[in-house]
Amino acid sequence: MTEAENATTSGGGTTHRQGFPGERAELVSALLALTVYLTGLALQLTGHAGPVPQALFAAAYAFGGFFTLREALVTLRGGRFQVDFLMLVAAAGAAAIGRWEEGAVLLVLFSLGHALEGYALGRARRSIEALGALAPRTALVRRGAGAPVEVPVEELAVGDTVVVRPHTRVPADGFVAVGTSSVDQSPITGESVPADKVPVADRAAALADPGAAGPQSRVYAGTVNGSGALDVAVTRLAGENTLARVVKLVQDAEERTSPTQRFTERFTKFFVPGVLVLVAVLLAVGALTGEPFADTFYRAMAVLVAASPCALAIATPAAVLSAVGRAARGGVLIKGGAPLEEFGRLRTIAFDKTGTLTEGRPRLTEIEPVHPAGREELLSTAVAAQRLSDHPLAQAVVRDGAGLLQEAAASGAAPSEAANLRALVGLGIVAELDGEAVHIGSLGYADTLAGPPVPARLRDRTEELARTGRTTMLVRRGDRWLGTLGLMDAPRPEAAAAVAALRGLGVQRTVMLSGDDQRVADAVGRAIGMDEVRGGLLPEDKVTEVTRLRRTARTAMIGDGVNDAPAMAGATVGVAMGAAGSAVALETADIALMSDDLRRLPFITGLSRRASRIIRQNLWLSLGIVAVLVPATALGLGIGPAVLVHEGSTLVVVANALRLLRYAD
Repeated sequence: MTEAENATTSGGGTTHRQGFPGERAELVSALLALTVYLTGLALQLTGHAGPVPQALFAAAYAFGGFFTLREALVTLRGGRFQVDFLMLVAAAGAAAIGRWEEGAVLLVLFSLGHALEGYALGRARRSIEALGALAPRTALVRRGAGAPVEVPVEELAVGDTVVVRPHTRVPADGFVAVGTSSVDQSPITGESVPADKVPVADRAAALADPGAAGPQSRVYAGTVNGSGALDVAVTRLAGENTLARVVKLVQDAEERTSPTQRFTERFTKFFVPGVLVLVAVLLAVGALTGEPFADTFYRAMAVLVAASPCALAIATPAAVLSAVGRAARGGVLIKGGAPLEEFGRLRTIAFDKTGTLTEGRPRLTEIEPVHPAGREELLSTAVAAQRLSDHPLAQAVVRDGAGLLQEAAASGAAPSEAANLRALVGLGIVAELDGEAVHIGSLGYADTLAGPPVPARLRDRTEELARTGRTTMLVRRGDRWLGTLGLMDAPRPEAAAAVAALRGLGVQRTVMLSGDDQRVADAVGRAIGMDEVRGGLLPEDKVTEVTRLRRTARTAMIGDGVNDAPAMAGATVGVAMGAAGSAVALETADIALMSDDLRRLPFITGLSRRASRIIRQNLWLSLGIVAVLVPATALGLGIGPAVLVHEGSTLVVVANALRLLRYAD
């Protein structure tokens, strides 16, 4: 049993350990108190007066008051008066004036309600801790030429090769070294569709820099392999893998209180002593008016019960814990009540462009030959020359262009090989292909070349592509202009739908921040449906923009958690994309989307807004019950009805909070 399973949050907002018989100790004690109380009440109602009913009520005091007394002593030693203390004073007061049955019902219902709250919150905690149980306890390790051996996952070392059989869970974070398969990553990333996995091209390079292994090769502990067998190279130890860090961070999130929770803590800090002063005033007024002391004292104890803010103390923590657990099961890490509540109130969201709204890698989107029959020559020339370059744009031309040339290669056309590449920074490249000079670069570079100028029609088309946000490359071979290529970092397929869904959830303003040229940024922003686009920004400029947005509304910043970290830190809430593959993103962001799927964003927005509504509902219900019960008991309502309403309201707010565990994705 984990330590978290042995801790139960009390109505006063503190935690205590359970003894024998384990986490249900308080519930067992409360049920015993209820049993002896009902037995004593039955004897009393059937005319069996005397010591037996009195002894049974005293036993109800013992069983019902044990955990309450222990909790009160802990808080008193810390210099705090909390709900447990008020309950004990009221029960002792009832006994002092001979109302043993009244004090017994108070402690019985209070302990029973308290135990049920603990059980309900334990259920919310267990939904979080269930994540930790996903990772296998053992792994099949291939060491040397022998057969794989089974070892505890704690004995795995970085660089080990583990064998993942079909339809079993991956035991460690790593990358695929051998084999292909589809892996269900939903426990970590929330993705509904299994992700195809292929081996890395260079095992040694991937071990030296695990971050360089693409998402198509990375796997995580706790995910479920499909029908193919995989050899996985381990990159993280068992205690440091993504699943372990997520579980730890989710458990730590309980310690980060929300604004409403801080309000309730400040409120109860002054309210509880205020209640004791009110009780003293009622006793004094009764003495001055000549009312019988027993009646005055009983009414004061009833007020004490009515004014105890049990429901208020538990309302927000229960909602936060439930929402954090639900989010974790949906592939989103929320680090506590503060970011949860703040995100639920957002009206403005700022996005980084590259890697967040877009795929983070340029694609060859347009191929414009000077002559229709020259498409293949344009592509083959560009691919041959750019193959020698390591620039991201050159790699995009090679990757996408080579794919388009596959048919030609299959029909027998051998690809040409270029040589003598020379890069001209900021302009383009020049290389040699079959004895001819090949120039590839911008329109500005093309205008500096000797020989025939760029044809007017080709110039017009290149300028048109540039206006629509494409990065253009003019290609010349010898003295012949072959055409132009257009490249663009394409928006993610789900980006436009995600932004539209956010608008439907009440987000009033979406802003894209980009370091790209304003024309490129505008083109992406139009395709996605952004309200505002800011291009040409350095990292410090993004911080300035986020600060400007925060002056008018709560603002979230969505980025990759690394180069956008300064802007995320300056936002009301910082949200990292694709955090499953980034330890930095997991540690620095307030909220982390474990996958690169933007559809997680509407999910967490809706969940946060629902959580904020439930927190407000619980807050007003809790304060309303106190506001009604205090004058009612002061005017004569007894302890029994007050306890029923008091404990009933506490259970209502907990049940209301637990609805978040069933929030639909």
